Amino acid sequence: MSAALAIAASGMAMATLRLNVSAGNVANMSTTGPLPDANASSTTEYPAVYSPLRVDQVGVAGGTAATVTTVSPSYAPTFDPGAPYADQSGMVATPNVDLANEVIQQIIAGYMFAANAMVMQVGSQMTSALLNITA
Repeated sequence: MSAALAIAASGMAMATLRLNVSAGNVANMSTTGPLPDANASSTTEYPAVYSPLRVDQVGVAGGTAATVTTVSPSYAPTFDPGAPYADQSGMVATPNVDLANEVIQQIIAGYMFAANAMVMQVGSQMTSALLNITA
């Protein structure tokens, strides 16, 4: 595989990772859980609140690489006195997900994937043309 195709393949993999992380954040943005500093004895049977993730992408020799990290702060206190794990003030933890940012991340991932797919297509056409010339 040529260097250009390897770079495009890594770009497509990063676009896929970016989309998967963003989709997970959107899917879990409405889940709630007990506040981490709530009374541990009354909240142990409930799962912790979802921690949203983000993708940090950097260029490396021969392509691109990404690290997935947790958004900080990972939750925001929300008033929901009806939740069984609400603290004495009626507060629960909600994932710190910014829907507008997630939409942007998904759009970026789509453009990244399409651009790298175009590089793959052009590389394939160039290889095909080269083989036709030499044959």
